[in-house]
Amino acid sequence: MRKKINLDKKLRNSDLKKRGKSVVKISPNSVSDPGPKNALESALARSSELPPSTDHGQVDNFWFPFARAHKRIEVGGWSRQVTQRDLPVSTTIAGVNMRLIEGGIREMHWHMASEWAIVLYGNVRVTSMDPQGRSFINDLNPGDLWFFPSGYPHSIQGLGPDGCEFLLIFDDGNFSEDETFLISDWMAHTPTEILAKNFGFPKEAFKNIPESELYIFAGEVTKSLKEDKNSIKSPLGNVPQSFSYNLYDQKPNVLTKGGEARIVDSSNFPISTAIAAAFVKLNPGGLREMHWHPNADEWLYFIKGSGRVTVFASQGNTRTMDFNAGDVGYIPKSMGHYIENTGD
Repeated sequence: MRKKINLDKKLRNSDLKKRGKSVVKISPNSVSDPGPKNALESALARSSELPPSTDHGQVDNFWFPFARAHKRIEVGGWSRQVTQRDLPVSTTIAGVNMRLIEGGIREMHWHMASEWAIVLYGNVRVTSMDPQGRSFINDLNPGDLWFFPSGYPHSIQGLGPDGCEFLLIFDDGNFSEDETFLISDWMAHTPTEILAKNFGFPKEAFKNIPESELYIFAGEVTKSLKEDKNSIKSPLGNVPQSFSYNLYDQKPNVLTKGGEARIVDSSNFPISTAIAAAFVKLNPGGLREMHWHPNADEWLYFIKGSGRVTVFASQGNTRTMDFNAGDVGYIPKSMGHYIENTGD
């Protein structure tokens, strides 16, 4: 038989103000949850199920896993995105996770947002050119970054032995990967007589162009990087600033017993004028100390392990959430926060 708690005798006035985990010792039954429950979701959201006693008030949800995002699967690879539509608090940044098989191609395209990327797995070839017609092509590996300014056309291809996977970041929270400007889409909606006049070829040369966008499609890697560079060599030369950067070759800016951090911004990756990044590795039990950013929002992505993030939104409003590999977080500028490694 469950014992009833006599509030007058067993609880002090200060106890009545206790919240979260601190309630467990005073009134264990107060944290029970006998109703319907999504056990899998509860296991992922431990800090929401039983929040720290210091959590209080209302803080907008700042967690969303890529595993919940719709995956657009094509012959050649897939993509999924987390934007403001999925994570309303993420007003200034959106993210896309993409996989390309060996030979798989994300066709030549461009968009109004700038694109920052990090290679998560495998090997990839990226190509682009600037408005002056100067070209860029390079092969990238895990830890390598690229950046394409707004409006710069570019394409991406997975290389052997198993293609690639990468994370794309855009400086517009409302960005949509499904609304980019595609070469195939434009040509499919242009009369063949205009294409013939534009490119100086007979109309018959365009009779087999795709009737709709390709987006991602299967292809073949038939040339080495050197051969590809020679085949697309522009008479105007190469871009003056590299569109790629090797993160892992950079020495940590911060190195302590708790972990390390590498910072990449326009000072060491000059073309990346719209997005700066910090690659932070926390050792077991390590903490990214309490801090805030006065001039920019923070978009989080967990590559490996598990962690806990607490956000302080002023006036006593504080919330803690748990993160795992593949999860996205977003913290508006000036809001205090810290990140703790809760895994191995």
